Amino acid sequence: MLTGHDDSSLVVDSLCDQFRGQNIAVTCFYAARKEQSATSMLGSLVKEIVNGMERIPEDISRALLEQKRAISGRRPRLVDIVKMLQLITSSYRTFISIDALDECPGVQRVRLLDSLKQILEKSPGTRIFVTGRPHIQAEIEKRLAGWVISVSVGPKKDDIIRYLRARLSEDVTPDAMDESLEADILEKISDNLSEMCVKAMRIPPHTIG
Repeated sequence: MLTGHDDSSLVVDSLCDQFRGQNIAVTCFYAARKEQSATSMLGSLVKEIVNGMERIPEDISRALLEQKRAISGRRPRLVDIVKMLQLITSSYRTFISIDALDECPGVQRVRLLDSLKQILEKSPGTRIFVTGRPHIQAEIEKRLAGWVISVSVGPKKDDIIRYLRARLSEDVTPDAMDESLEADILEKISDNLSEMCVKAMRIPPHTIG
């Protein structure tokens, strides 16, 4: 069972290739979408995983039906969705990728991390891959103490300059920029991007395989 968004990261694509044809759930979510909550984010993961199943196992189908009856027409609460994910991840080996967590609103990010911790405590075999800028590292390590390995991933300045030169060469009005302005652009943008190092969190700290 393989699911994913069009903007899947290299990690998600690699997992999909590695586990193709196996009874594994691979799902991802882009946390930078506007006006979203922890409930909507995790709810979309449940929907994505279930929709990716060729056949929904009876125990999961029964539990989802019981949850639907329990909420009696109201929208599922965060606690309801966490229970669904606990059940699913207990039955399937699950890989969850959450991209750009740093752009998720602070309150919702806390709720999301606390929910992920509940899922990991129930299903320690679940693997979660989170990306975000360095300033959220302390928050993630606090909320998921003991579950996290962090890896710094940043572009090299030479690679950034090479990319920028290629894009500037495509400018349809090359005469609008002199060499001095181009040099300033290359220097300032490459310096700023090099400082915006992406922080990847792999949770829990076990080798994927």
